[in-house]
Amino acid sequence: MSELKLITGNSNKPLAEKISRYIGVELTSCVLRRFSDGELFVQINENIRGADVFIIQSTNAPAENILELLILIEAARRASACRITAVVPYYGYGRQDRKDKPRVAITAKLMANLITTAGADRIITMDLHASQIQGFFDIPHDHLYSTRVFKDHLENIILENTVIVSPDVGSIKMARAFAKTFNAGLAIVDKRRSQPNQSEVVNLIGDVKDKNIIIRDDMVDTAGTLCQAAEAVAEKGALDIYALCTHPVLSGNSIERINNSVIKKMIISDSLDVEQKDLPGKFQVLSCARLFGEAIMRISGEKSVSSLFDDLPV
Repeated sequence: MSELKLITGNSNKPLAEKISRYIGVELTSCVLRRFSDGELFVQINENIRGADVFIIQSTNAPAENILELLILIEAARRASACRITAVVPYYGYGRQDRKDKPRVAITAKLMANLITTAGADRIITMDLHASQIQGFFDIPHDHLYSTRVFKDHLENIILENTVIVSPDVGSIKMARAFAKTFNAGLAIVDKRRSQPNQSEVVNLIGDVKDKNIIIRDDMVDTAGTLCQAAEAVAEKGALDIYALCTHPVLSGNSIERINNSVIKKMIISDSLDVEQKDLPGKFQVLSCARLFGEAIMRISGEKSVSSLFDDLPV
């Protein structure tokens, strides 16, 4: 069995360090710096010849995070690593997964091509914006589900009269699986988007009156959709409203918007680094380090990853 090596870029070092502690393998020493003109330079300082290398790096903005991942993969390939697995907790540019308008790019496929061409042999992601993105890769793809991260915590919140709400049509599958996990009801907010990052609630499908609500989505960016969904269910007589989103992009004034909304608690994972965002008390961060750590150890040990989710409907 090849030696397991962990490498991280700069996109989410706190998560990489937690994964390292969980597995019990120190992060491989690397140099990541820039030339005076901003060009990236990467050097792996340890011998990884014949090693099973896992590179932990989300591809959120800025674009340097993508370049860091690609250059780290290239460096590992040229250092004769036995296998290179890209561990991408947040798959940035995944929202553009189809050509829904004339003359637009399908960036989710472009990202898959870049990662594969750079030399990755395998990829691990979590809660893709669209599950069909798995098919964009011609290499093995392990897609993890954050429900495993949130399940134990939410068992203390979910009551008999809880309804899981999908904030838009695109999140229905995730919300439905989540509702099955906790034997809860399901409601859907019918939303129309006039342009990127702007939406308007049109209709609410399902009964939320006198119910405790958990709004389930894969990501929160501007929080416009999320807060509108929360307002919609509140107007229909909902009781306590919780929101649960895997990827906390949290751009613009989203944090202030959520803090001033009717949402009682905002629960997120640490798939993105939020340590510098000064989150208010309404936010709660749960770590996905154990989930990724287990997946990495199982892949390295040639064991089943899907068995992590045997008790979850997906």
